[in-house]
Amino acid sequence: MQSFRTELENPIVEQDIIDLEKKIRLFREGAVSDEKFRSLRLARGIYGQRQPGVQMIRIKLPYGKMTLKQWHRITEISDEYATSNLHLTTRQDVQIHYVSLDRTPELWSKLEQDGITIREACGNTVRNVTASDRAGIDPDEPFDVTPYADATFRYFLRNPVSQEMGRKIKISFSSSEKDTAWSFMHDFGMIPKVKIIDGKEVRGFKVLVGGGLGAQPFLAKVVYEFLETDQLIPYIENVLRVFDRYGERTSRNKARMKFLIQKIGMEEFERLIKEEYKAIKVKSVPVDADAWQATTPPPAAPTPAYSIKDPKKYEAWKATNTFEQKQKGYFAAYVKITLGNIGSAISRKLIEALRPVIADDVRVTANQGLLLKYILPANLPYVFSVLEEAGFADPGFDSIADITACPGTDTCNLGISSSTGIAKVLEDVITDEFPDLVYNKDIKIKISGCMNSCGQHGIASIGFHGSSMKSAGKVLPALQVLLGGGIVGDGAGRVADKVIKVPSRRGPDVLRSLLHDYEINAQENELFNEYYDRKGEKYFYELLKPLADLSSLTAGDFIDWGQAQDYATAIGVGECAGVIIDLVATLLLEAEEKLELSSAAIIKGAYSDGIYHAYSSFVQGAKALLLGEAISGNTQIGIMNDFDKHFVATGKFSFEPDFKTVVLQINGNEPTESFAKTYFQQAQSFYNAAQVYRQRASELVQA
Repeated sequence: MQSFRTELENPIVEQDIIDLEKKIRLFREGAVSDEKFRSLRLARGIYGQRQPGVQMIRIKLPYGKMTLKQWHRITEISDEYATSNLHLTTRQDVQIHYVSLDRTPELWSKLEQDGITIREACGNTVRNVTASDRAGIDPDEPFDVTPYADATFRYFLRNPVSQEMGRKIKISFSSSEKDTAWSFMHDFGMIPKVKIIDGKEVRGFKVLVGGGLGAQPFLAKVVYEFLETDQLIPYIENVLRVFDRYGERTSRNKARMKFLIQKIGMEEFERLIKEEYKAIKVKSVPVDADAWQATTPPPAAPTPAYSIKDPKKYEAWKATNTFEQKQKGYFAAYVKITLGNIGSAISRKLIEALRPVIADDVRVTANQGLLLKYILPANLPYVFSVLEEAGFADPGFDSIADITACPGTDTCNLGISSSTGIAKVLEDVITDEFPDLVYNKDIKIKISGCMNSCGQHGIASIGFHGSSMKSAGKVLPALQVLLGGGIVGDGAGRVADKVIKVPSRRGPDVLRSLLHDYEINAQENELFNEYYDRKGEKYFYELLKPLADLSSLTAGDFIDWGQAQDYATAIGVGECAGVIIDLVATLLLEAEEKLELSSAAIIKGAYSDGIYHAYSSFVQGAKALLLGEAISGNTQIGIMNDFDKHFVATGKFSFEPDFKTVVLQINGNEPTESFAKTYFQQAQSFYNAAQVYRQRASELVQA
């Protein structure tokens, strides 16, 4: 584990990895609490599995992009540290499983050699910035959103504003009004727009905020019909500062930004954003899209020799999995990856075989597949032959036969019932009994192992999430059936309705009933959601009600898909949102660390970052002292109010006029050198006073 100390060129990344190694060592020695360490490792993409003693590593791929070299590197990492499998996710990440915690610094250092990070892939941070996989080649796009997605990712990586929020933040960029990146279900969703201003074409975004799935889905609200591109990143930072300060921190189930907006209302939310504007780091972040290094076609070369085993399958694949790019004369091809799982060895074979005929830019898609770019029409048969040989040439990408599913009970602590097992069975139902539906891209099926919607069941035409039912004192695996979700377009979306819960083993019959009913009763050219709206939720409840009857259960109904023994719920502690840390000593240590970061930032001239670190030190110190008095605050602003009530008003601490006013200087001043240094000194003085108070309190207890 020593080599990474000298192999990395980026000192910031190098220090990150050294710090992780140090914290792992301190954790092993018992010097860092489990709760504190969990928060730290989550922000480094290290996620606890259902299986004890091993970790899932989430590899962060902004907008899903991998170069061929990066793809190859990830396969080698999976071979050396994990299970030789790559799991493609709905957030356009790659996950590997069963990794030893002690080897994660070494793993991270090897990924960074090819510019791949795991930083902030999990935890209460800005998660992977996603985008339409077609961005840059989409015939419908007004401009390529990739440079703007990339700039957003880089700006918020390691940004002090977004390191320890109450919950995660998800950001997406769609390539067109078709909204294939689902702007309506994100904390921030962007759709590209152009305007003619003073005779010039100006780029901007339609901006939506406050969306989210999970157990309580919320559709995002439009805040700008058109926001010029240079104003986007400052706006996001502005909102994040408000969310960090006012967002819930105690009740994790109410801590997403959508709940803050619901609680205080959009008008107050926007007022707080305007109030914060003065303090943000920069008021404009131009992105030089013209300087962006665009993806280029592979060098011209003769088509390699090939043979196609199934010509009929090739024609279906060509019809469903390929499209002509906006760059005339080139095609892109989607690769359908069942459940998002692809082996490292087969990946390397694909890389070498496809390298001569595809661009050095492979995109992980949000429905767990891959997109290959810049293929000449003459090379499409060769590409198919390579995929056919590898077992990845199935037609029907993004069709009803291309089911999205999270890992569920395979590895996730929160999984209630199997999502991958039922997904395989449902795909077989479609291919065996409804083969013509491989061409149907209207109906989407999505499955999650629990209500938290990692498999995006809440926006599916036909969705399922894991659940359980009881019968005669025994528990059996179940599926909640949801219908009617999906994309409407230009920022509008539909959240699926919960219709009925059925035993998991009856999932295939649910699908059969729905598809047969649709085939028989739908009007000509009537889309599935149109049919659902016309018939209504009650109609479908009655249609599926016989399948929910528990009076005719068999022994097999108590065994989940992919399992050999009776079902038993085994739900652990979820980590997808990080944890709440409430240890007084740990909080004071964090306050001290924030001061160190503040000092370093100010020395470098990064005054805004230094100010924010000092602000965090104020809050952490106050929270520590409050907890010492058995008072827990659920928001940062609440902590300030409580500190004034219990410490300033009682004369234990003195501030002019009060603690809250001193701390909130942060949003009343420009981030200048003078203010940064003054604010830092105030934060340092408060920390020193807090330590003295804590020491005296400890001495009184001991006496």
